[in-house]
Parts: sequence; structure tokens; C-alpha cells
Amino acid sequence: MSKGFDRSTPSGRKLQGGPEKKLDRKTAQSVILRLGGYMTKHWPLFIAAILLTLISNQLSLLGPKYSGDAIDAIAAAEGVNFAAVWPNVIKMAVCYGLSAILSYMLAVTMIHLSQKIVYTMRRQLFEKLTSLPVGYFDTHATGDIISRVSYDIDTVNASLSQDIVQVMTSIYTVLGSLIFMWQISKPLIAVFAVTVPASILFTRYRSKRVRPLFHKRSQKLGELNGYAEEMLSGAKTIRAYCRENEIGAAFDKRNTDTMDAYYNAEYYGATLGPSVNFINNLSISLVTIFGGILFMYSQSGIFKAGSLFFITLGGVAQFVQYSRKFAGPINEFANIINEFQSAFAAAQRVFNVIDELPESEDVKDSVVLTNTLGKVELKNISFGYTPSKQILHDISVCAQPGKTIAIVGPTGAGKTTIINLLMRFYDPSTGEIFVDGNENRQITRKSLRKAYTMMLQDTWLFHGTIYENIVYGKEDAKPEEVYAAAKAARISSYIERLPDGYNTILSDDGTNISKGQRQLITIARAMLSKSTMLILDEATSNVDSRTEIKIQQAMAKLMEGRTCFIIAHRLSTIQNADLILVLQQGKITESGNHDQLMKKGGFYSTLYNSQFK
Repeated sequence: MSKGFDRSTPSGRKLQGGPEKKLDRKTAQSVILRLGGYMTKHWPLFIAAILLTLISNQLSLLGPKYSGDAIDAIAAAEGVNFAAVWPNVIKMAVCYGLSAILSYMLAVTMIHLSQKIVYTMRRQLFEKLTSLPVGYFDTHATGDIISRVSYDIDTVNASLSQDIVQVMTSIYTVLGSLIFMWQISKPLIAVFAVTVPASILFTRYRSKRVRPLFHKRSQKLGELNGYAEEMLSGAKTIRAYCRENEIGAAFDKRNTDTMDAYYNAEYYGATLGPSVNFINNLSISLVTIFGGILFMYSQSGIFKAGSLFFITLGGVAQFVQYSRKFAGPINEFANIINEFQSAFAAAQRVFNVIDELPESEDVKDSVVLTNTLGKVELKNISFGYTPSKQILHDISVCAQPGKTIAIVGPTGAGKTTIINLLMRFYDPSTGEIFVDGNENRQITRKSLRKAYTMMLQDTWLFHGTIYENIVYGKEDAKPEEVYAAAKAARISSYIERLPDGYNTILSDDGTNISKGQRQLITIARAMLSKSTMLILDEATSNVDSRTEIKIQQAMAKLMEGRTCFIIAHRLSTIQNADLILVLQQGKITESGNHDQLMKKGGFYSTLYNSQFK
């Protein structure tokens, strides 16, 4: 477990969020274009949304016109013209009613559209995660990755389903209102020649400073989730070492940083709306004042009908309503800028993963391993997870078919790194690895990895039945094969005593059974595989000594004819290995069988004897 601040893998690789693009203006434009691409893929819904936007807003814009006509009919010099009032009132009610219905349909359409987009994004993200090299997960916290799959995509979903509708509506309403106001009174539009540029300039100025704050907010939340996931997975260890206070303090610090990032983003983003609202309210006040003045001069006869400055009372009412429609969306757009900034930052974090380079493709004309013999040869292998820190230095070893190679050494010597290279989770910096005479990089990854069966100290079980977990690597296995593998792994009697037997549901990672039983199930899974080569990385560490002896006996029979690589700290389990490699500081310092190494009296014999004293 980490100290609570710096998280590193055993090999010293730093866990981090990785270098990511900042959400600058250019990146934000790229995000908008990419989200637009997702929308156009579902063009029927997108076209429907546009049509509903146009029609509903057009009807909404006609409402003030009929309202103004009704007011003019009431304020007519010759008296109230009821023949003109009621038709206009009815038209206004119909327009607003239909607009409301179409707006509801638009909202439902956008929800469906956003769900399809989010589904596609989440699927692409998960598919990319399954294609990324193992090294990506060694350098990125699991909690941060989960945050991108869940929180960040949900943030994008909320923005697409709500904010996009508002933006489309606002754009049409602003343009439509401007046209109607131009027709009513051109002089009054001069008010907006001052207030609108002021709103735009202020919004642009503020957005530049708010945008990085929302990016930082998403980043800090990802770091907090990563830390929480790490600490919760080590809850027992934390309790055992009474580190609750220290872990709590470390969490408080990260939580405080996250809340500060949230506060800064929300606070400075929230000042945008009220400021723009003040400018827009000022414009409406000026419109009302100047409109009233124009109306009085028109009534007094100074401005004649047909004059540029002539306006009726209904015209003033219409212009005020349209000015509110014109100014309102600008204010609303300023308010949702915050949510857009958050959505863009979240989308960029998702796209950062989608844009990661996947595991390199197999070379052209690569070999597909079939009928593998199991001869593995490492020639002058050197490797480091980072260029500045080499883990392995000039490793050479040849494993003949059916032989067992054991690798021992102190922690950090590079034992697991050799396994990573054999499975081609990484490629060596220098040197070559051959399987049956074929160089690793000339073999398809799928056939290479299927040629191995790997059992690790850390067991992995998924939510499902015990039977499904055992046949995970061989789904076409017959029931009798599964039962035989479970029996060989000394787990069959336990399974059969369960109420549902092999159909017993295991919770996530098998937390409803003991750790030793989880390991026995993974051993049964490995025994079911018919691969030619076997990798055991301290695979029996969670079972008692008596069970371990029985398992070793069963595995000895199943391992016949297989090339086996074993990493073990209990040296008693590898006494019969054909070749034992002693690894120290990334170099092979001793090699030979058990008897040969004991006669040498070197590090191996010292380590072996120390386990029995």
C-alpha cells in the first residue's frame, strides 16, 4: 500500500493522470467538432431536433406580434376594436400552446439523441481501454479511469440533453427577435449596438479565465476518485496498521484540493451570468425609456405615421417583449457557459483516452503459433520501464520444451518483469525473445498469449458462477473436464458442499469466499487450459502448506510436457525445477538446479537455509 501521497508500482513506475491536453480555445473547438460529429452520425434525430427548434421558436416569436396587435386594437383612437382583439388573443394563445408542445417534443428528442451519443462514447472508451497496452494501466490510477467512464461521460450527457437544446433555441430566438425588432423600430435597435458587444466581450474575456478552472476541477476529481479507490481496496491493511488517521488526513487534503477546484470553477463561472444579466436588464430599461419617449412624440404628432421614429403603444409593447426574448437567451447562454466549460473539460478527458495509441499492431506476415513445442529463449535482454531506470541487464536463458524454469531473488530484482516480457506486455529495450525459433515481435500477440497459461499471486474472479469462472479461458470445455480440473486443484469438495454447487454466484472478485479458495479456483481455471507453456507467479501463496503440497502433486502431473516458468519465494516448492535462476538487481548471478546451487554456497543456498532456520 502506498503512503497516501505518491503512488507507484513495485517497479517504480509513477501512477499519474498522464500528460493531457489543456482545454485551451483550440482544443475546445476540436471538442465541439468531435461532439458535432457524434450528433451527425444520428442525423435523423439531429434533423428532427433542428426542425422542432425552428418551428417551436417561430411560433413563440409570433406571440408578441399578436399581443402587440391586440394592444393596438384596444388603444385605438376610435375605441376598442373587439373584432380585432379576440382573433389576435386566440392566435397568440395557439402559438404559445403549440410552441410549448413542440418544445417538449424537442426536449425528448434531444434526450434520445444524447443517450445514443453517450452510449457510443462510452462504448468507444471501453473498447479503447481494452486495446491499450498494459503499461497505460501501470501509469494511470484505476479510480481516475473509472471517473472518465462514469462521471465525465455523465457530465457530457447532461450538457447534450439540456444545454444544446438551450443553445439552439437561443440562437434562433436571438436572430428572430432581431428581425422583428428591425421591422418595428430601427432607432431602438441602436441600444443593442452598445449592450450586445459589451456582453459578448465580457463573456469572451471571462470564459478564457474560467475554462482552465473547469479542466482542473475534472482532473482533481479524477485524482480524488483514484485515491479513494486505492485506499478502499486496501481497507484491511489500513486497519491492521492503524493508519486511519493518516489516510483520513491525506484524503482530507485531496478532498480540500478538489473542493477548492470546484469552488473556484463554480464561483468565477457563476459571476458571468449575473454580470451579463445586468447588461441585458440595462438594455431593456433603455429600450423602455426610449420607446416611451418615441411613443409620446408619436402621439403628439411630432413623428408622423410612416416616419422612421413613429411607433404605437402596441409597437412599444412588442419591442419590449422581443427585446426580452433577444436579451434573455444571451443571459441564459452566459449562465450555461459554466456547464459547457465543465462538459468540454469532461469530454476532453474522455477523448484523451480515446486518442491514446493502442497496443501496436502485429507486424505484417506475423506468425500464428500452432502446435507449440514450448522452447523459449531469451537473448541478451535488457529492459527498463523508463529510459532512465533499467530493470533487467543482459539476461540470457534457454528453456527447453517441457522443462521447468524457476526464478528467485529479492523483491525488485526484476522477476515479474521477465514474465511481462514473455507475455509481451512490454517489448525489451534490447535483445530478443524466441518461442519455437520465432522472435516474439514476429508472432501475433493473440496466439503468443494463448500459448501461455498464467497464474498470479493476485487472484481475479468476476461476478458470475464458479463454473463460469473456471471455464473463463476455455469456454468450450465439457463439464467433466471442469470437474476434473476442480478436483485436481483440491477445490471440488468445497464447491460440491455449497448449496448451489458449481452454480454458486461469486460476488465481485469473489469476496464472498476466502482468499485461499479464490486461488484454488484460479488454479482450476489454469489446469483446464491446454496451453503448452505455464507461468506461475507465486500462485500458491494463499493456501496452507498441506494443501500446497497436494496442489503441487496434482500440478506436477498436469505440468508434464509443459514449459513452466515459476516465480517463487518458498524455495521448497521449486526444488525439482530443471533450472533455477537467481536474479539480483536485474542480473542473473547464479543458475543451475537445486543441488548445484546448494553446493555453490552462494546467495541461493543462503536464502534456502534461512527459510528453515
